[in-house]
Amino acid sequence: MDTTAPTETPGSHTSWKRFALFSIPASVAVGGILIAMAQGALAASFTVSGQDFKISAAELDGEGFVQYGWLDQTVREEAVPVAVAGIEHAEIEGLCQSVLTEFPIIGEISLQLTAGDQGTPVIAENLVIDMSQMDGDAEFKNIEIGRDAGTLDQGPEGAQGFNDLFGMQSDTIVVEDLEQTARAASAGTFRLSGLSLGISLGENECF
Repeated sequence: MDTTAPTETPGSHTSWKRFALFSIPASVAVGGILIAMAQGALAASFTVSGQDFKISAAELDGEGFVQYGWLDQTVREEAVPVAVAGIEHAEIEGLCQSVLTEFPIIGEISLQLTAGDQGTPVIAENLVIDMSQMDGDAEFKNIEIGRDAGTLDQGPEGAQGFNDLFGMQSDTIVVEDLEQTARAASAGTFRLSGLSLGISLGENECF
Protein backbone atom coordinates (compact mmCIF):
# COMPACT_ATOMS: atom_id res chain seq x y z
CA MET A 1 0.00 0.00 0.00
CA ASP A 2 1.35 3.42 -0.96
CA THR A 3 1.30 6.04 1.77
CA THR A 4 2.03 9.63 0.86
CA ALA A 5 2.80 11.93 3.78
CA PRO A 6 4.09 15.48 3.60
CA THR A 7 6.45 16.26 6.45
CA GLU A 8 5.74 19.97 6.55
CA THR A 9 3.20 22.55 5.56
CA PRO A 10 4.48 25.30 3.23
CA GLY A 11 6.64 27.80 5.08
CA SER A 12 7.07 25.62 8.14
CA HIS A 13 10.42 24.87 9.77
CA THR A 14 11.81 21.70 11.31
CA SER A 15 14.57 21.84 13.93
CA TRP A 16 16.40 18.57 13.24
CA LYS A 17 18.90 19.38 16.00
CA ARG A 18 16.02 19.39 18.50
CA PHE A 19 14.73 16.14 16.99
CA ALA A 20 18.12 14.48 17.44
CA LEU A 21 18.29 15.52 21.07
CA PHE A 22 14.80 14.25 21.90
CA SER A 23 15.47 10.99 20.05
CA ILE A 24 17.85 10.03 22.88
CA PRO A 25 16.00 8.87 26.02
CA ALA A 26 16.85 10.39 29.38
CA SER A 27 18.25 7.07 30.56
CA VAL A 28 21.18 7.44 28.13
CA ALA A 29 23.85 9.71 29.65
CA VAL A 30 25.51 12.06 27.18
CA GLY A 31 28.76 11.70 29.11
CA GLY A 32 28.72 7.97 28.50
CA ILE A 33 28.15 8.53 24.80
CA LEU A 34 31.14 10.89 24.66
CA ILE A 35 33.33 8.31 26.37
CA ALA A 36 32.21 5.66 23.90
CA MET A 37 32.95 8.01 21.00
CA ALA A 38 36.43 8.72 22.34
CA GLN A 39 37.07 4.98 22.52
CA GLY A 40 35.92 4.58 18.94
CA ALA A 41 32.83 2.54 19.76
CA LEU A 42 30.49 5.11 18.25
CA ALA A 43 32.90 6.93 15.95
CA ALA A 44 31.44 8.67 12.93
CA SER A 45 32.89 7.94 9.51
CA PHE A 46 35.07 11.05 9.91
CA THR A 47 35.65 13.88 12.38
CA VAL A 48 33.46 16.84 11.48
CA SER A 49 34.61 20.45 11.26
CA GLY A 50 33.37 23.21 13.52
CA GLN A 51 31.38 24.81 10.67
CA ASP A 52 27.95 24.26 9.24
CA PHE A 53 27.36 24.50 5.51
CA LYS A 54 24.22 25.05 3.47
CA ILE A 55 22.66 22.90 0.75
CA SER A 56 19.76 23.87 -1.48
CA ALA A 57 18.13 22.23 -4.50
CA ALA A 58 15.18 22.78 -6.77
CA GLU A 59 14.27 19.11 -6.32
CA LEU A 60 15.69 16.00 -4.72
CA ASP A 61 14.29 12.65 -5.90
CA GLY A 62 15.50 9.66 -3.89
CA GLU A 63 15.00 5.92 -3.56
CA GLY A 64 15.61 4.06 -0.31
CA PHE A 65 15.35 6.67 2.47
CA VAL A 66 16.14 6.43 6.20
CA GLN A 67 16.38 9.05 8.92
CA TYR A 68 17.44 8.90 12.60
CA GLY A 69 19.16 10.91 15.32
CA TRP A 70 22.92 10.69 15.87
CA LEU A 71 25.93 12.40 17.43
CA ASP A 72 28.91 13.56 15.37
CA GLN A 73 32.26 14.43 16.94
CA THR A 74 34.63 17.35 16.35
CA VAL A 75 38.42 17.25 16.56
CA ARG A 76 38.02 18.72 20.06
CA GLU A 77 35.96 15.64 20.98
CA GLU A 78 32.77 17.69 21.30
CA ALA A 79 29.47 15.96 20.54
CA VAL A 80 27.31 17.51 17.81
CA PRO A 81 23.66 16.31 17.69
CA VAL A 82 22.42 15.79 14.15
CA ALA A 83 19.66 14.11 12.19
CA VAL A 84 21.09 11.66 9.69
CA ALA A 85 19.33 11.31 6.33
CA GLY A 86 20.45 8.38 4.21
CA ILE A 87 19.37 7.86 0.58
CA GLU A 88 20.41 4.84 -1.46
CA HIS A 89 20.03 6.59 -4.84
CA ALA A 90 19.39 10.32 -5.29
CA GLU A 91 18.93 12.63 -8.27
CA ILE A 92 19.26 16.33 -7.48
CA GLU A 93 18.29 19.22 -9.73
CA GLY A 94 19.67 22.72 -9.18
CA LEU A 95 22.15 21.79 -6.44
CA CYS A 96 23.87 24.56 -4.49
CA GLN A 97 26.33 24.08 -1.63
CA SER A 98 27.96 26.95 0.27
CA VAL A 99 30.07 27.66 3.32
CA LEU A 100 30.75 31.06 4.86
CA THR A 101 34.04 31.65 6.72
CA GLU A 102 35.26 34.79 8.48
CA PHE A 103 38.98 35.55 8.43
CA PRO A 104 40.84 38.21 10.45
CA ILE A 105 41.41 41.45 8.53
CA ILE A 106 39.95 40.03 5.27
CA GLY A 107 36.46 39.47 6.66
CA GLU A 108 33.85 37.08 5.26
CA ILE A 109 34.69 34.72 2.40
CA SER A 110 32.11 32.53 0.68
CA LEU A 111 32.76 29.24 -1.09
CA GLN A 112 29.90 28.17 -3.34
CA LEU A 113 29.41 25.12 -5.55
CA THR A 114 26.59 24.66 -8.04
CA ALA A 115 25.71 21.73 -10.33
CA GLY A 116 22.85 19.81 -11.86
CA ASP A 117 21.36 22.44 -14.15
CA GLN A 118 20.39 22.26 -17.83
CA GLY A 119 18.27 19.13 -17.41
CA THR A 120 21.08 16.86 -16.19
CA PRO A 121 20.72 16.18 -12.44
CA VAL A 122 23.44 15.44 -9.93
CA ILE A 123 23.57 11.69 -9.23
CA ALA A 124 24.49 10.38 -5.78
CA GLU A 125 24.73 6.77 -4.62
CA ASN A 126 24.63 5.89 -0.90
CA LEU A 127 24.23 9.54 0.08
CA VAL A 128 24.36 10.34 3.82
CA ILE A 129 23.79 13.87 5.17
CA ASP A 130 24.19 14.88 8.83
CA MET A 131 21.98 17.93 9.27
CA SER A 132 20.58 20.28 11.89
CA GLN A 133 17.80 21.89 9.81
CA MET A 134 15.75 21.18 6.70
CA ASP A 135 12.96 23.04 4.91
CA GLY A 136 11.01 22.05 1.80
CA ASP A 137 7.89 20.34 0.47
CA ALA A 138 8.37 16.59 0.93
CA GLU A 139 6.51 13.49 -0.21
CA PHE A 140 7.20 9.89 0.83
CA LYS A 141 5.93 6.53 -0.42
CA ASN A 142 5.42 3.54 1.92
CA ILE A 143 6.69 5.47 4.92
CA GLU A 144 7.35 3.86 8.33
CA ILE A 145 7.46 6.38 11.19
CA GLY A 146 8.66 5.32 14.63
CA ARG A 147 10.60 2.25 13.49
CA ASP A 148 13.49 1.20 15.74
CA ALA A 149 16.53 3.08 14.42
CA GLY A 150 18.70 -0.02 14.79
CA THR A 151 16.50 -1.99 12.36
CA LEU A 152 16.33 0.47 9.45
CA ASP A 153 17.01 -1.34 6.17
CA GLN A 154 15.85 0.90 3.31
CA GLY A 155 18.84 3.23 3.07
CA PRO A 156 22.56 2.87 2.37
CA GLU A 157 24.35 -0.10 3.92
CA GLY A 158 25.15 0.60 7.58
CA ALA A 159 22.81 3.61 7.79
CA GLN A 160 21.25 2.72 11.13
CA GLY A 161 20.93 4.43 14.50
CA PHE A 162 20.94 3.15 18.08
CA ASN A 163 18.63 0.31 19.08
CA ASP A 164 15.42 1.37 20.87
CA LEU A 165 15.54 4.89 19.42
CA PHE A 166 13.21 6.60 16.95
CA GLY A 167 13.74 6.13 13.22
CA MET A 168 11.80 6.44 10.00
CA GLN A 169 12.16 5.10 6.46
CA SER A 170 10.38 5.01 3.13
CA ASP A 171 10.65 3.51 -0.34
CA THR A 172 11.05 6.96 -1.92
CA ILE A 173 11.42 10.62 -0.98
CA VAL A 174 10.82 13.70 -3.12
CA VAL A 175 11.65 17.17 -1.74
CA GLU A 176 11.00 20.36 -3.68
CA ASP A 177 12.61 23.71 -2.81
CA LEU A 178 15.04 21.94 -0.48
CA GLU A 179 17.06 23.96 2.03
CA GLN A 180 19.37 22.23 4.53
CA THR A 181 21.91 23.29 7.11
CA ALA A 182 24.36 20.42 7.45
CA ARG A 183 27.50 19.43 9.33
CA ALA A 184 28.68 16.57 7.10
CA ALA A 185 27.84 14.70 3.91
CA SER A 186 29.27 11.61 2.23
CA ALA A 187 28.45 9.46 -0.78
CA GLY A 188 29.72 6.30 -2.39
CA THR A 189 29.47 8.01 -5.79
CA PHE A 190 28.78 11.71 -6.45
CA ARG A 191 28.46 12.73 -10.11
CA LEU A 192 28.09 16.47 -10.68
CA SER A 193 27.13 17.68 -14.15
CA GLY A 194 27.79 21.33 -14.96
CA LEU A 195 29.97 21.80 -11.88
CA SER A 196 30.86 25.39 -10.99
CA LEU A 197 32.97 26.29 -7.96
CA GLY A 198 33.77 29.84 -6.88
CA ILE A 199 35.15 31.87 -3.98
CA SER A 200 34.09 35.43 -3.32
CA LEU A 201 34.46 38.14 -0.69
CA GLY A 202 31.38 38.78 1.42
CA GLU A 203 28.28 36.71 2.08
CA ASN A 204 27.19 34.66 -0.92
CA GLU A 205 25.32 31.62 0.44
CA CYS A 206 22.76 29.35 -1.17
CA PHE A 207 19.97 30.77 1.03
